Formats: sequence, C-alpha cells, structure tokens
Amino acid sequence: MTTSLERPSPVHLKAVEAENQPAVSPALEDLYRGFERELLIPLWTEIGDLMPPHPRSKALPYRWRWDSLRALAARAGELVPVGRGGERRAIALANPGLNGRPFATPTLWAAIQYLLPGENAPEHRHTQHAFRFVLEGEGVWTVVGGDPVAMRRGDFLPQAGWNWHAHHNASKAPMAWIDGLDIPLQYLTEAQFFEAGRDEVSEAEHATPDRSRSERLWGHPGLVPVAKTARPDTPGSPLLAYRWEQTDRALADQLALEREGHGGTVEPGHAAVRCTDPATGRDVLPTIRVEFHRVARNAETRPVRETGSSVFAVFDGAGRVTVGDKTWSVGRGDLFVVPSWQPFSAKSEAGATDSDSGALDLFRFSDAPVFEALRLHRTMTEGTP
Repeated sequence: MTTSLERPSPVHLKAVEAENQPAVSPALEDLYRGFERELLIPLWTEIGDLMPPHPRSKALPYRWRWDSLRALAARAGELVPVGRGGERRAIALANPGLNGRPFATPTLWAAIQYLLPGENAPEHRHTQHAFRFVLEGEGVWTVVGGDPVAMRRGDFLPQAGWNWHAHHNASKAPMAWIDGLDIPLQYLTEAQFFEAGRDEVSEAEHATPDRSRSERLWGHPGLVPVAKTARPDTPGSPLLAYRWEQTDRALADQLALEREGHGGTVEPGHAAVRCTDPATGRDVLPTIRVEFHRVARNAETRPVRETGSSVFAVFDGAGRVTVGDKTWSVGRGDLFVVPSWQPFSAKSEAGATDSDSGALDLFRFSDAPVFEALRLHRTMTEGTP
C-alpha cells in the first residue's frame, strides 16, 4: 500500500473489539485501509492518548549523581577539544523516557559544561534562552554581548536568546557548571536559529572587573536605570548575574522571620525565592522560571503537582526527595527531574558537615512561563482543601 508520494504509509490502524469502539467488520477494515492510504487518523482510535483525564508525561522521574557526572566530564576534558563543530564541551542529561533524545524533559535541556584552564569556548548566539548555574569553583568568565561576567559557586547567570556569548577559564583548575536551555521546546516548535561568532574572546575581555556592567546598572534592589538605552533589545533579564550571597541572605531571612513568628515562607521550614527581571518583575527568561528553595533541617515539604516539568539541582546539604513513585537520597550536586503532574516532595537531612547553611538547598528551573502564557498552568498541593 502506498500514498500519492509512493512511500509506505506511516499510518497503521487496527480495528479492535472494545468499549466505545465500532464493531469490527470487513467494511470497517476497508475503511481503515482507506484512512491509511490518505494519511487520516480517526479521533475515536486516539482519544485516550490525545485527551487523557490528566497529564501523562513521557518523561520519567530520574536522578543523576554529581560524582558520576563530574568524573565523566573530566574524562571528556581529556579527550574532547573545545572548538568549532562541537562548540561546547557540554554533556546533556537524557531522560530515559524520551527515546534517547538529549532532553531532560520534553521542554527543558540540562547539561554539565566543563572547561579546562586557559580554554575558550568560542562565541556564538542562538535563539534558545539559556543560563548557567555554578555548583562548584570559580575562575570562569562568561562574556555576554561584550560584557564579561564572573562565575562563582552559587551564582545564577541568565542569558536571553540571540545574545553573543563565549566563556573563558582564567583559573588554574578545571570548572564545571550546569547549563539550562529551552532547546527541546524550540526544537519541537521548529523555531531555532544559530550563528557562529568569534573563535576567541579578546584579551580585554579576559581581564574582568569584580562586577559586570549589567550588575552596575541593574543589580541594585528596587532601583532601575531610567535611561532607555540601558535596556537591551533581546527579551529576558538585563541583569546577567544573580549572586549567591544575595540569594543566601534572602533564604536565611525568610527562615529567621518564621522563627520569630512572622510570615514569608512557603510552608513551615520551607523558604523559597524566584529570580525575576528587575525591569519588569516577570520571570528572568521568557520560557524558563528559576527558583531557589531552602528546606530547614528535618523539615519536609508537602507533595505538589504542577503541569509542566522541572529540573532540580542540589546546591547544598542532603536529603530525601520523592517524585511520583520514586524516592532517592540526594546530596550536593545531584540532579533530578520532576515530570508534568508528578507529585514532588523533599525532606531535609542536612547536617553540619554537608551543608554551609545547615539546610537542604535546591536550585530549580522549570517551563512554567510557557504554561502560564498559554493558560495551561495548574498546581495542586496534596493534603490541602
């Protein structure tokens, strides 16, 4: 059987005896063969998959151990050069439910990037929105639009799509960090563009100040520059670095206020902050939401379900996390995925030796802005009315 394109039809229909299905007969089989020839699929054979009663993500709950990731990244550093063609020594998390694609979830990319001392990751730009989050070390500079920005442990560094960017390791040790992008989303929508830039950043961009130009303009709480020329043309936050010192202070203050009998935490023992665009108050990137969560020692969060997916990284501390029917012990650097509508909860088991804050600190990024823009975002906390 062939279509008008003289190729085998990719449509394959089978008549089955089942509730709410038409009676099987030679006439029905003949009708289905006609559908196959004309590349047609009747809704009555697909409705259970296309319109389920609740989200059924193809992505699976999964955890990656930081020790294994970093060891493999270091091995790649010995064998794989950084340069044109590969562009980055980045190793993507491949969710086991997504058929071997380099996607952490159907909409989110997460990868470990590894840069050796003195190396440059060449300049390029792409429509995919991106960020870097530093789990350990310092000494790498990312140069975004000609603005060199220091990268240190705990720093979150967003970079909206279509900005020129490159990286340079000015230290004497390798450095690894997490890359997050909306590659799967743009791949699905067939909206992506890419362009190569300079092979190396300039010497002037190697010698960088303590604060980037973006931080000097936009890094003042509650204050934004009036000049219209201060705002870049690309979407997303103009602030290129959200420093850990400020994040740490905000989380600590929430828990301190709770102990004093005041509000401000999500729930008992659970502090959280969201990174926002200082000019608009919206999410830091158009397609990605970024949050930090601190769960006080021995505290446990209530299970929460959300449409859309998330990737978490354990920044500090230790604990136990449950995603759907999976429960794992996690420690510093471990990453895990929460697929759409799978319940997630975390219990802090942080101790004095595995946590600077004495708590379980989690970095989270999600596709929530996309779902909110489409009016598809829904959340439910289990155990509440």
